[in-house]
Amino acid sequence: MWRYAEVVSIGLLLAQAVAGGLPSPRWAVPAALAVLFVDAVRTMPADPDAAGYGWQVLQPGNDIPSGFESGLTASWASLTVCWASLTAVVLLLVAWRRGGLRRRTVAAAAVAAALVAGYAVVRVVDIWLDVRAEHRRYPGGNDSADAVSAAGLAVLPPLALGLTALALAAALAGHGRRLASTGAALLAVVALPQLDASIGAVPLPFYAGDRTALFTWDAITPTLSLPQPVPAITAAVELAAYLLIVTGLTGSHRPTPAAPAPPAE
Repeated sequence: MWRYAEVVSIGLLLAQAVAGGLPSPRWAVPAALAVLFVDAVRTMPADPDAAGYGWQVLQPGNDIPSGFESGLTASWASLTVCWASLTAVVLLLVAWRRGGLRRRTVAAAAVAAALVAGYAVVRVVDIWLDVRAEHRRYPGGNDSADAVSAAGLAVLPPLALGLTALALAAALAGHGRRLASTGAALLAVVALPQLDASIGAVPLPFYAGDRTALFTWDAITPTLSLPQPVPAITAAVELAAYLLIVTGLTGSHRPTPAAPAPPAE
């Protein structure tokens, strides 16, 4: 609704991280937010009053000779959406990967990772079954293996984001930073609609895999006031995740003043 909203939001988080109490290593949070800030500026929507068109990855009328090549294009498009979040999460994971891991936390993260990976596998397998069935009816159509490889490429960036975010959530929870761990877990949730959006960018022979799609752009009925509710909610949850991570990592676990020594007798 406001083209500067993401830039201002992440800029404020960066300012809070720099001004607030930073945990050791002090470079981790500002470095992660700097990556997000640069990406927010780079991908800011075009000015609607200016001449020309906004960002386009695949223009109408482009000749795409194969589903595999279109899958590479869709994977690159989804990667440009996920790379900043993934880079920020990796930086934080490197900083807080050591020590503090607990069995219960690791087990919960492993179950959640299995669910995220399982959803990606189910989507790709469902597409493969539908495309193969269509290929049997119309042998002259697109190759089913080609379409499945394209969809498989498209899910890799958001899948990597989801799994890495869960690893970060487990590491932060092990260090007692529950608020930041909750934010990292929300980033794993954000990866699910991004996964469906990446598959939706792949030109498939027909509407394959629709019955297993849970987070597509029309999963919630669009209205005039909210024409794209799923992308809007995804963006809101993503920014909330960053807010929780920064809040959970700044101004917490500060050393408390030592109790005064009892007077000598």
